[in-house]
Amino acid sequence: MKSIQVGLLGIGTVGGGVFNVLVRNRQEIRRRSGICIDIAMVADLDTARAKALVGDGVEVVSDARAVIANPAIDVVVELIGGYGIAKQLVLEAIEAGKHVVTANKALLAVHGTEIFAAAHRKGVMVAFEAAVAGGIPIIKSLREGLTANRIEWIAGIINGTTNFILSEMRDKGLDFDAVLKEAQRLGYAEADPTFDIEGVDAAHKAALMSAIAFGVPVQFNKAYVEGITRLGAQDIRYAGQLGYRIKLLGITKKTPKGIELRVHPTLVPNKRLIASVEGAMNAVMVHGDAVGTTLFYGKGAGSEPTASAVIADLVDIARLHTADAFHRVPHLAFQPDAMSDTPVLPMDQIVTSYYLRLNVADQAGVLAKVTGILAAADISIDAMLQREADEVGGEGATQTDLIILTHDCVEAKMNEALAHMQALPTVLSPIVRIRKEELA
Repeated sequence: MKSIQVGLLGIGTVGGGVFNVLVRNRQEIRRRSGICIDIAMVADLDTARAKALVGDGVEVVSDARAVIANPAIDVVVELIGGYGIAKQLVLEAIEAGKHVVTANKALLAVHGTEIFAAAHRKGVMVAFEAAVAGGIPIIKSLREGLTANRIEWIAGIINGTTNFILSEMRDKGLDFDAVLKEAQRLGYAEADPTFDIEGVDAAHKAALMSAIAFGVPVQFNKAYVEGITRLGAQDIRYAGQLGYRIKLLGITKKTPKGIELRVHPTLVPNKRLIASVEGAMNAVMVHGDAVGTTLFYGKGAGSEPTASAVIADLVDIARLHTADAFHRVPHLAFQPDAMSDTPVLPMDQIVTSYYLRLNVADQAGVLAKVTGILAAADISIDAMLQREADEVGGEGATQTDLIILTHDCVEAKMNEALAHMQALPTVLSPIVRIRKEELA
């Protein structure tokens, strides 16, 4: 039976999960793959804790470079995270002729082009199923299962923290700040949740999926990124009254003008399955020209779901590492010499529809002025909801909320219309704008 020797760099939550799942399911993995996967070395600064976890049969060191230098190690699994030392170690492992498995979406989103080019030169594989949507096999599906398709768009809930927060805001009618504190108390949000709540984590993952779907370089730096920190409970409530739920989506689309790559809160119709994805779960919709729309659902984080993806990558490498490099699946699904330079569109060129909430003075003529501005910008209205003043501000209130859903328009036109509406003396607060996607 074939075997591969694996070195783990970092044995924290995910590394511990990889070790535990490999030990627990060793026989099943062998039966499926015909391969024996052995963790031979572990590098971790806390060597005492690492030794207690892996026992006597595994060499534990504090220096990650000792793992890379060991000629017996076939695959290096990088589970350190971040952009700094992780990048150096991955590039050193590649230069040493080691295959690499990583769950580090931030590293690949920012430095993926350099890392994949280095791996191509050395004829080694960099596998990263665990970098996007945890245990959901979305990378393998995009790279292999949907090969026959021309991918048209992807839309995904790819950050469990923000989905948990939005679910709680909807269920309990609470504002963002209160739910964030509860998410931190329960362990769904980090002490510093910035990457999650500002959409950066989702944008890392969206950039990787976009590259694989459309055969372009990883271009995280060109993504539009907007988080959920400005969402109010009333917007979630109004969206529900109009037949929608608000989700933080990572969206990438291929259009005649270029590629859309964006992360932002989005109104999704209740009738779409993805609208029902609640709590910390992830889901990714992929639309291909042949297969139509597919939905991938599951746990997007956690020790063992992520370990499941890491081990699947190890099995793939074990099966293919002796094959000619040309016959392996390319890192970004397309042959390196067939990659495209299709541009990523700036946000003001994106075409979508919108939810607008205007807090306005409760007086005659306000609605006519607002709709007149939209008409002048050639933006048509799909639906409208106007609340009674006492529903918004209590008895005797002199202001109310006006909610408008629009049809599709270019974002630049909407930006111009919003500026004109905001300048009206009867518009009393900053206008809330949330994009809307039908995902049909």
